[in-house]
Parts: sequence; structure tokens; C-alpha cells
Amino acid sequence: MNQDEINESEWKKNENWGGPGWGEIYFSKKDSRIFVPKRLKWLGMTVNLAHIPGVLLFWGALFGIPCVIIAILLATK
Repeated sequence: MNQDEINESEWKKNENWGGPGWGEIYFSKKDSRIFVPKRLKWLGMTVNLAHIPGVLLFWGALFGIPCVIIAILLATK
């Protein structure tokens, strides 16, 4: 089985998914991808939190974007 087949197999497993339907969380160490399509592919992509770059992207977006917005708002006063 090649890596693309492993990735697809892991993506289909229910136990690798968690969270509400629109904000699903994906976690699979066997899946080599950092960005994976959501189960409802038209909703876009999500991050594989089983890899360090995925975790850094998640936390960076969660805290980094609001910090930049707050900094811009404070700088424009």
C-alpha cells in the first residue's frame, strides 16, 4: 500500500475525526498530509493535528490572527 492509499484509508476512518460537523478536528499519525479535506469536501480543508506543523498552524491561527487585529486596532487609536 503506497502513502496515497494510506492517507485515503486514514481519512475515511471515523475514529480519526472529532468535533462538531462543521468544525471537525482530524488526527492521524499515519496520514502524511498536514492539510486534509473535510469530510464534507465543499466545506474546505482542515489541519491534521497529529503533526507538529499542523498544531503550530492551528495555534497560530487561533491566537495569532486575533493578536494582529488587536495590535492594528491599538495602533490606529
